[in-house]
Amino acid sequence: MHGRRSGTIGLIVPTIDHAIFAEVIQSFSDAVDQAGFTLLIASHGFDLEREYAVLRKFLEHRVDGVALIGLDHSEPTFQLLDQQAVPVISIWNYEEDSRISCVGAANNEAGEMAARHVLDLGHRRIALVFPKTVGNDRARGRLEGALTQLRHQQAEPPEAWTIQAPYNIAEAKEACGALFDLPERPTALLCGNDVIAQGAIYAAVQRGVQVPEDLSVLGIGDFKGSKEMEPPLTTIHFPAEEIGGLAGREMCDLIAQSEDLKSTGQLVRKKCQISLA
Repeated sequence: MHGRRSGTIGLIVPTIDHAIFAEVIQSFSDAVDQAGFTLLIASHGFDLEREYAVLRKFLEHRVDGVALIGLDHSEPTFQLLDQQAVPVISIWNYEEDSRISCVGAANNEAGEMAARHVLDLGHRRIALVFPKTVGNDRARGRLEGALTQLRHQQAEPPEAWTIQAPYNIAEAKEACGALFDLPERPTALLCGNDVIAQGAIYAAVQRGVQVPEDLSVLGIGDFKGSKEMEPPLTTIHFPAEEIGGLAGREMCDLIAQSEDLKSTGQLVRKKCQISLA
């Protein structure tokens, strides 16, 4: 632990209420643990002002590094990280021009891949069910990627078929159920994540809509349990274990570099590949 301030790394996530980030957190924790660090975890409930407050608390405890989820953060957060010169890494989303180091996948590519798959199945009546995109670059990138593909094929959904649903199966079930009550309903639902997609399938089953015979449902994320559903959920696989482990190792390297006066302070950007699952 020579040269370290506390031997701890702070990880701030949007939520610990669902399994969305469970696998990536576990693999990140395993990686930093092998390097001798203890992981401190806090959530901000998708509130970037609260994220800033949590970050200040972590820095008061003199953490050696900070890991964040995604690349959307408040300007005060970025300024605080710059002022304190603390090693920081973003997990889950990749952008080649990111403001901070990042390890993840390109979420816009995930949205494009999902839309292409639904289009290749022959669907043109496609609804989009996504969480709020404000302050959530993962959801925003996926939605923008999907819309790009749908517009290219003249299959952009009407306004009534583009709806919001939170990271909650019950509320997603209710939101998706409203789509089935419309005079004309879609033949496919492209969902921003697997939690929403699971709610969509439950809503369909409740109304006697057969999946996939009457309705195709596609998720993004490939969370644990998605393949065990009946019917199994088709989804875009994010290599969560790979992302978390790589991010953890890069975090430790950034901390080591910060202790070296010759460190260049260059940003690390690592992209992991997604696939249809």
